[in-house]
Amino acid sequence: MLGEIRAAHRFDIDRLVDYLATRMELGTGTVQVKQFDAGQSNPTFLIQTPQAQYVLRKKPPGKLLPKAHMIEREYRVMDALFPTPVPVPKMCHLCEDVEIIGTPFFLMEYVQGRVFWDARFPEQSPEERAALFKAMSQTLAAVHSVDLESAGLSTYGRAGNYFERQISIWTRQYLASETEPIDSIHQLIQWLPKNIPDDDTTTLVHGDFRLDNMIFHPTEPRVIALLDWELSTLGHPLADLAYNCMGYLLDSPYHPALHKFAGASSGIPTLEEYVSQYCSATNRDGIAHWNFYLAFSIFRSAAILQGVYKRGLQGNASSTRALKLGPLVRIGGDAAWDLVR
Repeated sequence: MLGEIRAAHRFDIDRLVDYLATRMELGTGTVQVKQFDAGQSNPTFLIQTPQAQYVLRKKPPGKLLPKAHMIEREYRVMDALFPTPVPVPKMCHLCEDVEIIGTPFFLMEYVQGRVFWDARFPEQSPEERAALFKAMSQTLAAVHSVDLESAGLSTYGRAGNYFERQISIWTRQYLASETEPIDSIHQLIQWLPKNIPDDDTTTLVHGDFRLDNMIFHPTEPRVIALLDWELSTLGHPLADLAYNCMGYLLDSPYHPALHKFAGASSGIPTLEEYVSQYCSATNRDGIAHWNFYLAFSIFRSAAILQGVYKRGLQGNASSTRALKLGPLVRIGGDAAWDLVR
């Protein structure tokens, strides 16, 4: 949804237009700027010029957590992936000068299509649901199949010890934004580093691979743009898969657990069927230690939500929904701890 620019995210539009006019063809006429309500981490805006539409992503205002809101990495990885089978928008410009609109930002082409927020796909037929889920699993498989050398992404992150590093990072991020003690989260902080599987596979990972970060073709069950690469790096592909599957397990007032609706009559694959689709597309025989990957992904998601919730309390969150996320942190922590204890 689009709306007026929220007070906390306002910037000098005239200065932005003057800056862009020296770097790209804007045409003559008024440039309009609206803000997307989606995008909990980095404020996102639609830039409408007389000739075209663009999307602007910027860092939020205020003091930020270390290594968070890395839009520079988003720009780099999507620019590198544009020639590959991974569907991403075309990148237009990266500006790291904070004097222009107050924070670094980048501009990309606007992709017109469908964004789904409910993985139950209530308005689609069973056949369409099945095709949309398959498209999602194939897109994730494409991400994990990228040739890092040819894409210029071999130095995009560190190979190996992914879970050790990620558990450490998200533990620090969580504790830095903690607003109340949650026992299950603290139990996971102790358990996860002691139970990391031996498998140390390294691929490109998206880091936030979920349904609403994808734009589907207007009429076909096909992903035409995968967005929000802020958390991408080199890492373990099963972290992405487990994160993508959390919706099957987590039950909240906003998103009922998907396993309740899965089955042949609905067209929604079961968790086992969806994982099998991914394994088939990536030539995997199966997955050992699956509950570890699920628990880790839920813990990391809880840490992210905690950061968004705290920014909401401080008044500089990117979305008006930030203050509703607090209870989800405890729901996620409890669910993850139930998986492994």
